[in-house]
Amino acid sequence: MSRRAYARPYSSVMATRRIEPVYSTMIAIGRGLFGALRLRRSVAGIENIPRDGGAVLAITHFGYLDFALTEWIVYLGTRRHVRFMAKESAFANPLVGWLLRGMHHIPVNMKAGHAAFDNAVAALKSGELVGVFPEAGVNASFTVRELKSGAMRMAQKAGVPVIPVAVWGGHRLLTKNHKPTLREAYKVPISVAIADAITVSPTDEPHELTTRLRQTLQSMVDTLQTGYPVDGTGAWWQPRHLGGTAPTPEEAAAADAARDRRREAEAAERAAEKHKPNS
Repeated sequence: MSRRAYARPYSSVMATRRIEPVYSTMIAIGRGLFGALRLRRSVAGIENIPRDGGAVLAITHFGYLDFALTEWIVYLGTRRHVRFMAKESAFANPLVGWLLRGMHHIPVNMKAGHAAFDNAVAALKSGELVGVFPEAGVNASFTVRELKSGAMRMAQKAGVPVIPVAVWGGHRLLTKNHKPTLREAYKVPISVAIADAITVSPTDEPHELTTRLRQTLQSMVDTLQTGYPVDGTGAWWQPRHLGGTAPTPEEAAAADAARDRRREAEAAERAAEKHKPNS
C-alpha cells in the first residue's frame, strides 16, 4: 500500500459524521474488554471536555492502551470520539490500518510530520477532538519527560484550547518492557484527571506554553500517584522516586537512545543487503 492510500487530507465531513460503524464497534469491544477486566476507573474533570467544538487533548503516555482508556473515558462522559495521531507505520498494517482509517485517526510520519500537522489542524477547525501524546512515545520511567511543542502549535494555528489529560494505572495493563498477565491486569484501578483548558493565542511562545503543559501534566500525575489506592512500593510500575523499581528518567532515556541506534543500524543493514549486487 502506498502512503497516499492512507495519508489523505482530513475531510470536514468527518466532523459532522453521526454514524461511525468501525469506531462504534471498537468502542463496544473496548468496553467489553475493560468490563471483563473489571477495571476500577476514577475520573476527575470530565466536565472540562467540551461537548462540541475542537480541542487538543494532550495526554500522558505511560502505557500502550492510554489512547483506548482516554477514548473510553471521553465517550462515557460526552459521547464524543477522539481522533488520535498515530505512527504512520501502524497504518501500513492491513488490519490495523483499516481500523485506524475507519476511526479517522491521523497518520504521523515521525521524520516528516508536516502533512500530519496540517491534517490535525484541519480536524480541529472542523470541530474535532484530537488526541496527542506530546512525549512522543511511551515513557518507561513513568514520569513526564520533555514534551514536543506540536500540540501547542497546532492549537495556535487552529484557534482551539489544549486540555491536559493524565492517565495513571493504564501502564499496568500493557507497557514498554512489561506484559502483565490477565491476573495482574484484573481489577486494576485506572485514575484519570482532566484539567482546565489552556487557552493559547497566536502571539504566545510555543515552547513556553509547552513548558507550562509539562508542569501541569506532572503535577496532575503527582496527584494521581498520591491518591492511588494501591501501594506501589517495590513494584515495577511505580517510578523510582516513589519507591518503585521503574527506570529513572535518565536510565529510560539511555535505553530509548540505544534502541533507536539499534533500529537505525538494522535498517541500514537491510538497505545495504537489498542493494548488494548478486554474486
